[in-house]
Amino acid sequence: MHYFLVAMAIKIEDATLRFLDKLYEIEKQCFEQEAFTKQQLAYLLTDYNTVGLIARVDTEIAGFIIARIDIENGSIFGHILTVNVAPAYRRRGIAQQLLAEIESMFRDKGVKECRLEVREDNIAGLNLYQKLGYRKAGKLMQYYGDVHGLYLQKNLV
Repeated sequence: MHYFLVAMAIKIEDATLRFLDKLYEIEKQCFEQEAFTKQQLAYLLTDYNTVGLIARVDTEIAGFIIARIDIENGSIFGHILTVNVAPAYRRRGIAQQLLAEIESMFRDKGVKECRLEVREDNIAGLNLYQKLGYRKAGKLMQYYGDVHGLYLQKNLV
C-alpha cells in the first residue's frame, strides 16, 4: 500500500459571528478550564479593536486566531488572545500561518511588538512560538489555575 502526502491548501479569511459555534467547538477541544466561553468569543469577534481569522482546509474550519491591538503606558502592541487548531489538523503549519497573517496585519497598522501568554506546560505551543521568534518576557504565577503561564513577546520590526 502506498501513501502520498497531499499538500493542503490552507485559506485564511476573516472570522465572523456566523462561525461562532464551530470556533467554540474548536476552543473547547484545545483548552480545558481556561477555554473562552461562547459569550466571550462572541464579544471578541465583534469588538472594534479585535481581529479574528479562521483557517480553512477545503470547506472545514481547521483553526482560528483572535488578537487585538492594546495600549499600555503609551505604547501600542499586538496581543494574541487565542490561537487554536483542531486536533485533526495539528502539526500542518496552520497555527504558523495564522500567526504570520496576524503579525502582518499588525505591521500594516504600525504595531512594532506582539505579545501572548502560554501555559508553562504547553511544550508544543512554546516550541512553535520560540521557532517564530517569540521570547520569554516573564512568568505569570498561577495564570492558568494551578499552572503557571509564560509571557512572550516578539519584535515585529
